[in-house]
Amino acid sequence: MHFPPLARTAIALAVIGASSIGHAATTDQGTLLTELRRLAERVEKLEQRNAELESRLAAEKSAPALNQRVAALEKANEELARGLESDRISEREPELVTRLKAVEAKAETIAAPSRLAEALDGIAVEGSVAAVAQQINGHARESGKRESQLSWRGDIGITLPAGDVGAGSGEFFTQLRVGQGESFSGLKPAFTGAFNSLAFQAAGGSEETYAIVAQAWYQLTTPLGDAADSKQSLQLTVGKMDPFVFFDQNTIADNEGERFLNNVFVHNPMLDSGGAVGADSYGFSPGLRLAYRNEAGAADWWQASLAMFGAGEGARFGRSFDKPFVIGQLEYGRKAFGLEGNYRLYAWRNGQYEAFDGTSGKTTGWGASVDQQVHEDLTLFARYGQASSGRVAFDRALTVGAELTGDAWGRGADGLGFAWAWMRSSRDFRDAAPLLSDYGFAASGAEQVAEIYYRWHINEQIALTPDLQYLRRPAGNRDGQDITAFGVRALYAF
Repeated sequence: MHFPPLARTAIALAVIGASSIGHAATTDQGTLLTELRRLAERVEKLEQRNAELESRLAAEKSAPALNQRVAALEKANEELARGLESDRISEREPELVTRLKAVEAKAETIAAPSRLAEALDGIAVEGSVAAVAQQINGHARESGKRESQLSWRGDIGITLPAGDVGAGSGEFFTQLRVGQGESFSGLKPAFTGAFNSLAFQAAGGSEETYAIVAQAWYQLTTPLGDAADSKQSLQLTVGKMDPFVFFDQNTIADNEGERFLNNVFVHNPMLDSGGAVGADSYGFSPGLRLAYRNEAGAADWWQASLAMFGAGEGARFGRSFDKPFVIGQLEYGRKAFGLEGNYRLYAWRNGQYEAFDGTSGKTTGWGASVDQQVHEDLTLFARYGQASSGRVAFDRALTVGAELTGDAWGRGADGLGFAWAWMRSSRDFRDAAPLLSDYGFAASGAEQVAEIYYRWHINEQIALTPDLQYLRRPAGNRDGQDITAFGVRALYAF
C-alpha cells in the first residue's frame, strides 16, 4: 500500500516512539531522543528526494506532447505566412488568412470613394446651357420685315487649386464656351450693342458649333498680417479673362443668362456697347490685375483694384500691352438690417479705341455701378458712365432698374425685372452722322431702351424667361422708328 509522504513520516515516528518506551529501563532517555531526531531527519531527506524524482518523471512523460504542440504551431505559422504572401484568396488557405483578405478587400472598396473625394477636394465646377428664341419688328430693318432668330450657348467653368506660394493660396480658373446662332444683324444703326447678349457664333455661320477657351487665368490670394485670422489680403490675377468679372459688377444687372438680355443692361454701356473696354469680339482679353481687399469692418468691406488688359490687336494676342486698356476701381459693400448694398466707382483709359467713324485713338472716362436692397424682396440698381475724351458715339449713359422676387405671390425663386437706359449722342457724332454712309441721318438727343422680363423657375435647375425690349430714337435719329423685340430664354444651370 502507498502512503503519502507525511503519513509515512508519522508512522515511522510512532514505531520509533514505541521502541523507546519498551527499552526505557535499560537505555538512557537522552540517547534515545538523539537517535530519534537523527532517524526523523533521514526519513525527511528520503521523502524530499522521492518528490524530486516524481517531478522529473512527470516532466519526462509530458515532453513528447509539448514537442508535438510546438511543431503544430510552427507548421500553422508557415501556412499563414505563405497565404499572406499572395493577394489572391484560396479555399486551401487557413481560415484566418481568408477572413483577413476579405476584410482588406472590403476596406479597399470603402476607401476608394474617400480617395476620390480627396483627389477632387478644392475643385469646383459650374455650368449652364441657354437657348433664346427672339423676334424683332420691321422697324429695325430697311425692308420693314420682321425677323426671328434662334440661338443657344453653353458655358462651363472649372476652378482648380494651384498650390500655395508662401502664405498665399493659388487657384486656376478656366471657362469653355460653345454655341450657335447670333443676335440680329444688318439692323438700322443703334447705340445698343445687342438685343441678345447670349448669342455666340463663329464667323463661319450658324452651321458650325463653335467652341473656345473663353477664360484661363491664375489668381494668388495672400493674407496680410496674421494669416490665420487676417481680414486683409492682396490678389494677383493674370491670364485671359473677362474684364467684367472684376470690374463694373452688379448684383442684378450683369448676367445675361438669368436677367437682362439687352447689352446696355448687362454692363456699363460706355464700356461694352460703346466699345471702350477694347476686348476681342467675344468679350475677352489677356490681362494683369492687382487688388487689395479689407474686411476688417463687422458688416462692411472695401476693395481697391487696378488692371491692364490687351486692347485692339492686343486683345487678340497681338501686341498684348501696347497701349493697353487700363482700369481702376474702388468698391464698398455693406449689409445693414439684413439688406445688402454694393457701390463701385471706376475710371478707364483705352489707348487703342476704335471710334464710330473707323478711326483709332484713345478714350478716357469714368463710371459707377450701384445695387442696393431696399426690401428683402426688392433690389434696385443704377449705372452711370461718362466719356472724358475720344470720338465716342455717345458720351453719357445712365441705366436704372429693379428686380422683385416672387415671394409676394408665393414663388420665391421667380423674379420680375425692369430696366431703362438713356444714352446721349456726343457732339462729334451729331456733327459727323449726316455725312457717314453707315448713318446718313441727323442725330440729336439720346437713345432710350427699356426691358422687362419674368423669370419662371420650373425647378432648381431649369428656368423660362419671357422678355420684352423697347428701343426709342435709335442712335439719336430724330426720325427713327421705335423698335421692339420679344423673346423667350430657356436656361439649365448647375
